[in-house]
Parts: sequence; structure tokens; C-alpha cells
Amino acid sequence: MPLNTLPSPTRTSLRRRLDHLGIGLAGLCALHCLVTLVVVSTLGLGGILGGHYLLDENIHRIGLLLALVVGGLAIGWGLLRHRRMLPFGIAVAGLALMAVALLVPHGTNEFLLTLVGVALVSAAHLVNMRAAH
Repeated sequence: MPLNTLPSPTRTSLRRRLDHLGIGLAGLCALHCLVTLVVVSTLGLGGILGGHYLLDENIHRIGLLLALVVGGLAIGWGLLRHRRMLPFGIAVAGLALMAVALLVPHGTNEFLLTLVGVALVSAAHLVNMRAAH
């Protein structure tokens, strides 16, 4: 069944849920960054409490992939509906910062790039929801 044959409330509800999922994923990413910073840096317990797993590059890659998929669906769908470029532009900037964070060594720069990136992606989802009204 093509999407344009679904009733409007169903499409709106699904798009809104995708935006909420994107915000939730961004929050989990930020929480992961903060927990990693505290456990590995401040407490010096990286080896004891699984710092290796917290710093695993695959966690960051999977997070970026999820952000790309959920953001692409929600923000892209919103762009088609409301034709406002602002949410798309904010999301692209945030996703780009998250991608750049994968290229730098673990540390302050990676932490800041990731946190600013997920904050922008989360903001893009909020702007997308508001634009749809």
C-alpha cells in the first residue's frame, strides 16, 4: 500500500513517533558520552568496568547509522510534508559533526563534536515536529 493512501493521522502519528525516537536516541548517545567520560577519565576505571566496551568504535558507528536512518525518515518525511529546509539543515549539520567525531581520537574533541552533533540532531527533530503543525 503506497504511503499516500494512508489516512493523514496515521502518517502524522508515525512521523511524530520517528521524531520522538530520534530525540530519544540522541539522549542515549549523550548519556553514553557522559558515562564514558566519568567512568574512563574521572574514575580511572576504564579497564575494570568495561572502558574498552564503552570506547568501542562500533557503538559510535551504530549510533550514527541509527541517527542517519531515523533522521532521514523523520526529517525527510517532514521536509516533503511542510517544505521547510530548517530542520533538514540542522540535522545535516548535527550528523556531519557526529561523523567527524568518528574520525578524531577519543578525547575532548570527540566528546564535544558528538555532544554538539546529537544536540543539533535532537533540535532538528523538535523543529521538524513544530514545522509539521
